[in-house]
Amino acid sequence: MIGIVLALPLISINMQQRPQESHWLSKPFTLLGSAVSETFYGFSHGVKGTTAMYLDLINIKKQSEALQSHNNELQARLEKMNELLIENDRLRGLLTFKDQTKMSLIAAEVIGRDLVIDHSTITINKGTNDGLKAGQAVITTGGVLGYIFKPEPFTAHVMLITDRYAVVDGIVQRTRAHGIVEGKSQYGSTLSLKYVEKTEDVKEGDLVVTGGLDNIFPKGFPVAIVESVEKKTFSVSLKVDLRPVVDPYKVEEVFIVLQAANEDFGDKYAPQTAATESVQKAIETATPTVAPSATPTTVASPAPKKPEEKRP
Repeated sequence: MIGIVLALPLISINMQQRPQESHWLSKPFTLLGSAVSETFYGFSHGVKGTTAMYLDLINIKKQSEALQSHNNELQARLEKMNELLIENDRLRGLLTFKDQTKMSLIAAEVIGRDLVIDHSTITINKGTNDGLKAGQAVITTGGVLGYIFKPEPFTAHVMLITDRYAVVDGIVQRTRAHGIVEGKSQYGSTLSLKYVEKTEDVKEGDLVVTGGLDNIFPKGFPVAIVESVEKKTFSVSLKVDLRPVVDPYKVEEVFIVLQAANEDFGDKYAPQTAATESVQKAIETATPTVAPSATPTTVASPAPKKPEEKRP
């Protein structure tokens, strides 16, 4: 121990006098220092990289959320624009229909689907203050919808033609066979053509149009499509089932016919054959729309068959 203590000054003097020969003593410390330095640098660099990656992920998440929010906003705007375009097309269609007819019409919007006991009705936003009366025809640009059933000052109930108490004078367009279109139930969406002679030619797919009697509905306006025809053995009439050309539960806007003015649509709808699907689609695409109201004029029109009346 004493020898080591005595040797340290000699070693120090030796290192100062011959530094080029003292590297073997400092080499272990240098290597150790370098290793520690490299380890610390690697660790600090890894921590720095991990921290930067974490911050980048946070920024990416924020950017993704912002982009998603912006995309949702743009999607909402696109849907709104599409709805406006559809509405614009409906408005243009209704205005065109109104301009091309000589009937006196007033436009209204459907504001309610009613579940009146024993009746199938809808509610519109026009009433007696607008010139509406019970029994006036209600149509769309695609076909017949029903009658004014119960008018009030600012609204009115419309009895749909599918109601079992609703009746419309009908003609099979292809053969001109006459009958009466009647609803089959208060909740259903089917019709029947009554009192058609058994000898008449009626086929599935035929278009039934209005007969124009009493000038309530315009003549030749679409009512329904023949779904089936049955000849009963002990009956003088055909059993004809129909489906309406207008789905009453998808209507948004309607026209009330204040005065039919003897309008005849007979030359505006091509005669039907058994293959009527394409024609039916063309009719259904003409959806009703809202247009400026015409100046109301009143006309005395017979009301639809009352519930208490018995059929023949």
